[in-house]
Amino acid sequence: MKAAVIGIGFIGAVHIEQLRRLGDVEVVALADRTEPEEKAKQLFVPKGYHDYKEMIDKEKPDCVHICTPNNTHYQIAKYAIEKGIHVLCEKPMTYTLQEANELRTLAREKGVIHAMNFNYRFYPMAYQMREMVKNGEVGNIYTIHGGYLQDWLYFDTDYNWRLEKEASGASRAFADIGSHWIDLVEFVTGLKVVEVLADFATFHKTRKKPKKSIDTYSGMSLRPDDYEEVPIDTEDYAAVLFHMNNGAHACCHISQVFAGRKNQMTLAIGGSKCAVEWDSENSNSLWIGKRGEANQIYAKDPSILAPKTAILSSYPGGHVEGFADSFKQNFRQIYDRIASGKTGEYGDFETGYREMYLGEKIIQSAREKRWISVDE
Repeated sequence: MKAAVIGIGFIGAVHIEQLRRLGDVEVVALADRTEPEEKAKQLFVPKGYHDYKEMIDKEKPDCVHICTPNNTHYQIAKYAIEKGIHVLCEKPMTYTLQEANELRTLAREKGVIHAMNFNYRFYPMAYQMREMVKNGEVGNIYTIHGGYLQDWLYFDTDYNWRLEKEASGASRAFADIGSHWIDLVEFVTGLKVVEVLADFATFHKTRKKPKKSIDTYSGMSLRPDDYEEVPIDTEDYAAVLFHMNNGAHACCHISQVFAGRKNQMTLAIGGSKCAVEWDSENSNSLWIGKRGEANQIYAKDPSILAPKTAILSSYPGGHVEGFADSFKQNFRQIYDRIASGKTGEYGDFETGYREMYLGEKIIQSAREKRWISVDE
């Protein structure tokens, strides 16, 4: 199978690396607005294109991976779908909810496979939580809490296109990383959000925007005269309360300005039989809390995991798997669907639309400072 990746920043490069691990997928080309030929050379991809349409028309890939700014997802995905090409899109799915609705409808009409990169579903021990919930080991779920913390935008000199509403949309922190958290909550628990109450904060009201382009997580050093001061109107922080459809209560804290936490997601579920907690910074173990007996640490070992979880673990116990491996496992399910029609548990455009819809309700709640009902 042939794949092509559009948008070669930090995440685009991860897509290329993990596609190669599948064994039956060749990355035939990439497209990027800046230095595509040089990026193709660096990543050992045969061809680099400035124009994604030219790349799609010439290379005719089986699937395109969209890793570009949010405001470009719709037009790229629409072009590929209308050509009958399968699409895998980074989150959030689109710039607006209307665009997401149009894409999910078009993808169904054209019969193409449509997928989102909600990769956290495929960390083995996060998935093990899902199996424990399904098997009744956790019991009735009372509470869910956790969050997603980063510090890559901690300083006012930290800058990225995601800070700009024109590129990222009305939400930044929640749309970018909070969407991963709530997707994992609904995936693991099988529950649905029915009501939200949100609080947003922007601590850096202005930031120093570099006058030259820099890549995400590049750590490039700039001098004071390399910046211009710009206002910021997207959130650094979000706190959200959720009511779930079984009566459970949930809450999360999302921050991109939390010093020392580079990329930490936590998810804790309190049930009537036990509690379980997973931390992405200690991703190969699962904490199990008990009232009447000793607590447990459940280490990732395919020989003792639930059968469906064991499939998501490529290495034996004691051999760490993490961020990149979760991409590989997600891609494996998507390309199995392309190759043989095998169903998977990856997020699709229906999931993408769901997260966009929840995001709009959360934004509305933050603006109006009240509980907002989730109708879908």
